[in-house]
Amino acid sequence: MKLEGKIAIITGAASGIGRATALRLAREGASIVVADQNEAGARETVALVEQAGGKAAAVKVDVTKSAELASMLAFAEKTYGGFDILYNNAGVTTGNPRYPDSPEDRWRRTVEIDLNAVIEGTRQAIPKLQARGGGVIISTASLAGLFGFQQDPVYAAAKHGVVGLTRALIGLKDEMNIRVNCVCPAVVRTPLVTSGIDALQGAAREAAEKQMSAMPMLPAEEIAEAVYELIRDDDAAGIVMGITLGDTRRVVDPPITLPVTSGTPGARQHPRV
Repeated sequence: MKLEGKIAIITGAASGIGRATALRLAREGASIVVADQNEAGARETVALVEQAGGKAAAVKVDVTKSAELASMLAFAEKTYGGFDILYNNAGVTTGNPRYPDSPEDRWRRTVEIDLNAVIEGTRQAIPKLQARGGGVIISTASLAGLFGFQQDPVYAAAKHGVVGLTRALIGLKDEMNIRVNCVCPAVVRTPLVTSGIDALQGAAREAAEKQMSAMPMLPAEEIAEAVYELIRDDDAAGIVMGITLGDTRRVVDPPITLPVTSGTPGARQHPRV
């Protein structure tokens, strides 16, 4: 898909990966709906896009609420006449203490934002993209969605769910010309990663800062580039793209690929790239 003249909705676009992607897609000629609960940060992203010569508009959204997701899509339709790309990027971690000791409201919030909002946002976007003749849905998963990430089991479970959803929706490409993909980055230098340190004190903070300084982290721009690549490639569907340090991107195949039953509507083998 060429981005010139297209409209992209990006959740969690007030900072980090979402902001970097907004700038990247705008540079290719896309108009951006900057969706975030952080209104001030969303306006900053809009200003940055406009300073770079692009078009953007901000909308406040709590992705855990179906009605607000619907309002977000309606905002894109009212502002730009519709949308061609939905990037489900908003996300959180569970934080300390680690599950199973974490409070129930905290780990439930992780599931609501990192998985349920992706499922619901995708569900609402599909008929609207179909009415436009097709489009692209991309979600931010994580390398934690590909292995047993012991530091945050609930986050890992949610991101595994995003990976599974992506692979299971591969058939939409043939059925509706809608391509569903996801990116699975390693640790990215974003406020999501660094903000937790501010809440620590004393020795705990010193230890966290030392660990952070020694940890190789991806710049958000590398994830934005991967998202652009998946949008641009008209053959990319059901793709789970792992991203590690050094601008290394690779398609991660499912561990098991079962034969497709003949006559199953929309069924396709997963691509092996």
